[in-house]
Amino acid sequence: MNLDTIHTFLMTRGIDIGTKVLGAIVLWIVGRWVIGVITGLLRKLLERNGRVDPTLAKYLGSILGALLNLLLILAILQVFGVQTTSFAALLAGLGLAIGTAWGGLLAHFAAGIFMQVLRPFKVGDFVTAGGVTGTVHELGLFGTTIITPDNVTTIVGNNKIFSDTISNYSVLPVRRVELTAKIANGVDPIDAANRLRAAVVKIPNVAESPAPDIELLSFTPEGPLLCVRPYTHNSNYWQVYFDTNRAIVETFREAGYPTPETPLVRRAAG
Repeated sequence: MNLDTIHTFLMTRGIDIGTKVLGAIVLWIVGRWVIGVITGLLRKLLERNGRVDPTLAKYLGSILGALLNLLLILAILQVFGVQTTSFAALLAGLGLAIGTAWGGLLAHFAAGIFMQVLRPFKVGDFVTAGGVTGTVHELGLFGTTIITPDNVTTIVGNNKIFSDTISNYSVLPVRRVELTAKIANGVDPIDAANRLRAAVVKIPNVAESPAPDIELLSFTPEGPLLCVRPYTHNSNYWQVYFDTNRAIVETFREAGYPTPETPLVRRAAG
């Protein structure tokens, strides 16, 4: 191929191809911006309407965004002269491969629809879903975004969530805090439970009903073990959790209870 042939090609076909590529880039940038504006307006409009749940609003916005992105891709193909009928025929010819690749995504999509209907949780709920514990941030087309307590954004496939056990800690008005307190042998467990009960009920945000459960749980070689179970709203869970631990330490210190000794420590002391 000589220079004249290359020059002729660039002057004829090169300019046309370059123009189409530039047009496709501009169309993609502008189209994505317009799609973002449209989906954002839809979500705000639905969220301002008190009858529409924020979870459903974000899900509908995701569906609209996916449809508009598909139309944008078809429009870009038109710029390059690819007819939609030819594109459909190509998809039909690759149906088996595409079906295999999209099988998992379609399962996630279907699971997302079922979760919208059954409503096991909504945006803002604290859940354990798909093996991940955290606050639901968004229910998308194919995955649910959960913010874990250590502030990590985690996306879990909808099908994994829907096919697994879902624990929603925000449905009921209160949640039980699970703690234990061990006392030394020789300490009266009834007296310890009464002292601890009086301290726990004074902790801020501990629910009055049901009342905290502070009972003798079991016996260990080091001494009796008490269960300490106050109830609180989910938003105050960790505050009550840490304050209860602090109350256990302070109550036993004020009562002058000795520290439980492990069998190894007793043998060493003997």
